[in-house]
This record gives sequence, structure tokens and C-alpha cells, in this order.
Amino acid sequence: MNITRGDRRHAEAEPTDDVGSRTLGRRSVLGGLAAVPVLSSLVGSAAPASAAAAARRGGVAAAAGGLVRGVERRYNAPLLAPGTRLVLPAGVKAVPVRDYYHRPRLAPAASAWPYVRAADGTTVDASVIPEPGAPTRIAMLSGFTDGWYELRHANGRADRVTWDARTMPFMWLYGEFGATSKSPYDRFYALALQPMSRNPYSLATSLS
Repeated sequence: MNITRGDRRHAEAEPTDDVGSRTLGRRSVLGGLAAVPVLSSLVGSAAPASAAAAARRGGVAAAAGGLVRGVERRYNAPLLAPGTRLVLPAGVKAVPVRDYYHRPRLAPAASAWPYVRAADGTTVDASVIPEPGAPTRIAMLSGFTDGWYELRHANGRADRVTWDARTMPFMWLYGEFGATSKSPYDRFYALALQPMSRNPYSLATSLS
């Protein structure tokens, strides 16, 4: 995975645990305040070490059917601000993850990026970072024939991340902007993005 940064003095988004570790566990996410609970459990059966090493090198994973995760990048306030734009390749589709904190499951229909159904049921332009207090946006994105995204900050800085879409054609999007009542997530104003080799969710996913 390659990261290109423009007009900056230092990196703002930090990588998380190694790709292919047995579990995401109690990792720190979105500024170090808490662990993302649901995806951690869903991806507990991770790819073997050989696949992890291949993913870190940007190569092809050896494990057929195993879940390979790219590096998660986290973008936080104050650099992440209203008006920041997330730009993706053409042809990407988004499937929202419903009821993320209780009974996470995929919505039955996808929409063409940048439109995503947020946690409050409204359809939003997910390419634009909202004002504080906006509802949570969680979705699995697919259709990456080119593996890249670009975050264009309001201050002119641009972060471009690239990866091999042949091995990781999906991306998990998690945007928390303060509207949730779930502590400590109600304190977040952040965006997390992570390429993946497959979609870890299903229509019937439930952790209860």
C-alpha cells in the first residue's frame, strides 16, 4: 500500500495492527479512544501469516478465501474538518452496514458512490465530511478496479492511498461524527478507511 501526501509536514493518519493478525482485538481506533467492536469480531478468523506478509509487501495473498486486510488509515479532527472530500474511482458501489452496534448486517441494496444511507436513515453524499453532530456512516464499498482513494482536506492538503485492487477489491468505511448515543463514540469526529480482500459481512450477520 502506498501513501502520497501533499502540502504537509507530518503524517496524520496512523496504521493499526498488522494485517492478518488473528484478531483486531482491543486495538485503539479513531484517535485512540476505543476499539471498533463489531468488525473486530467479524474478522476474527484471519488469513495465515504468509498472506499477511504478502499483503504487507503489496503482493498477492497466498490464502484462498482468507480475509486479507490492508492498513487502516484514520483521519481525525482538527485536520479532518467539514468540507473535506473523499474521492474514489468511478464505478464504486456502497452497501450500508445497519445497526452496527447491536446486530450488524448489510442493507439489502447497494447504491452508487457517493450516496450512502446513514445511521438515521437519510441518504447522504458520503464523499463530503459533514458538520459535527451528523449521523454515523458505515458501509462496505466494492467495485474497485483501481485501488486508490484521495482525501482532499479543506486546508488544501491531499492524502492519496493506493493498493492492489486485484487482491483487495473492497473497502470498509467508518465515519463517526458525534451523533451516536453510544459512548465513547459520541466523542469522535473521525473517518477510518481500510481495503479488504472480501466483504466480511453478510445479510444474516449477527453477533447476538
